[in-house]
Amino acid sequence: MKRIFLLLSLLALSAASLSAQVLLKGAEEYFTPEQMPNMLKWLPAPPTEGSAAFAYDEAQYQWGKEQRNDKARAALAIAHASIDPAKICEHFSEAMGMTISKENTPAIYRVVVNGMETANNISIIPKKHYNRQRPFIRYGEPTIVPKAEKVLSKNGSYPSGHTIIGFSGALLLAEINPDAADELIKIGYECGQSRIISGFHWQSDVTAARLAAAVAVAKLHSSKQFNKDMRRAKREFEKKR
Repeated sequence: MKRIFLLLSLLALSAASLSAQVLLKGAEEYFTPEQMPNMLKWLPAPPTEGSAAFAYDEAQYQWGKEQRNDKARAALAIAHASIDPAKICEHFSEAMGMTISKENTPAIYRVVVNGMETANNISIIPKKHYNRQRPFIRYGEPTIVPKAEKVLSKNGSYPSGHTIIGFSGALLLAEINPDAADELIKIGYECGQSRIISGFHWQSDVTAARLAAAVAVAKLHSSKQFNKDMRRAKREFEKKR
């Protein structure tokens, strides 16, 4: 009996550690997955096979494969696959009018990276609950980022975590620099489409993730530490511009 109790305790500890695992290197969470809004309570389940919505998912998967013929767009999709926070921030730097980095803009970098990490936490519960099969597995076809296939084959598809990270990053930076909002949101949008082009996600995964990102960013504003960090980031931006 004691052995069973010990085993269950170790399993619970392992699950808790996995839940709290930091995805973006060096990031700190404002909220844990359990403290984020529960998507199961308000987000519809992913489309079922045979539905019109799933037919659209399948059509978009084919669209994504066609986009790979555009070498520049394919290269961008590959670049968007990185979860290196420094690389993610690079995608937004030109639109922001300055290099967003830990060295050049530490306050902006901090709130955006910590914000993206926390926003992604909203996806953990639904990903585990739905455990949706990814398109590249369903069709038995390669993606354009083969080194990521093994890890992601064990991870649910709905909603898209990469899209939540990219779109929440765009929303946070648009709050810091409203004048660049159009371009920043466009970049965040394309981060999601890149997941379809690469073959890792269905369109409905990406669409749901954009809503999730918006809800997650709204939740961030209830954190005193986040609001403090955001004020520092805005002051830094005004000094740098």
